[in-house]
Amino acid sequence: MSSAALHDEIKACTLCAEHLPLGPRPIVQFSSNSRILIIGQAPGTKVHTSGIPWDDDSGDRLRDWVGLEKSDFYDAAKVAIMPMGFCYPGKAKGGDAPPRKECAPQWHDQILAHLPRTRLTLLVGSYAQAQYLPLTRKLSLTDRVGEGEQESDALGPVIPLPHPSWRVRMWIGRNPWFETDIVPRLQTRVAQLV
Repeated sequence: MSSAALHDEIKACTLCAEHLPLGPRPIVQFSSNSRILIIGQAPGTKVHTSGIPWDDDSGDRLRDWVGLEKSDFYDAAKVAIMPMGFCYPGKAKGGDAPPRKECAPQWHDQILAHLPRTRLTLLVGSYAQAQYLPLTRKLSLTDRVGEGEQESDALGPVIPLPHPSWRVRMWIGRNPWFETDIVPRLQTRVAQLV
C-alpha cells in the first residue's frame, strides 16, 4: 500500500467512533521522506476543529523547542506526526482523556514501515514514552528527559520530551536545564535532518 493510500485509510477510520464525543477525525501527517517523527498523545479540541496537528498553543511551544517554522513543521516530506491516539478522546478529570488504545496497534507499524530508517523520533509526553521506551517506565519524566537522546528497539534514536501544554511552565521552572541544555541539542539534531 502506498503512503497516500494508507493516509486515506487512516482518515476514514471509525474503529473507536462510539467512544469519541466529537466523532472520528484522525489527525496524522507522514510521507516516505519524513526524517523527523513526532509521536505525541492525541489531538485536543482546537486540533480536532482545524484538522491540523499541533495547531494550538502546545504546538507553538513544540515548534519553538525543535526550532522549526510552520512551513517546515507541516511539510510531510520533512516531519511525520503520529499521535498515540489519532482522534480527540474527550475530557477527563484535570484535562483531556488519555489517547484511545486502539490507534497505536492499528496504525503505528504500518506508518513506520513507510518512513525512512534513518530518522529521529521525538517522544512527546508520557504516553509515547511508555509505549516506545518501556524500560524507562519507572523513571520520572524528569529523569527520562534528562537522559537526552536514547535508543528505542522499535524506533532507533529517540528524544523524550515533556508534553508542551501550559502545565509544562512549572516543570521547566523546576528544571531550567531543559531549555539551556536539551533544547539547543534538540534543535541541532532536528536541523541536521531537515
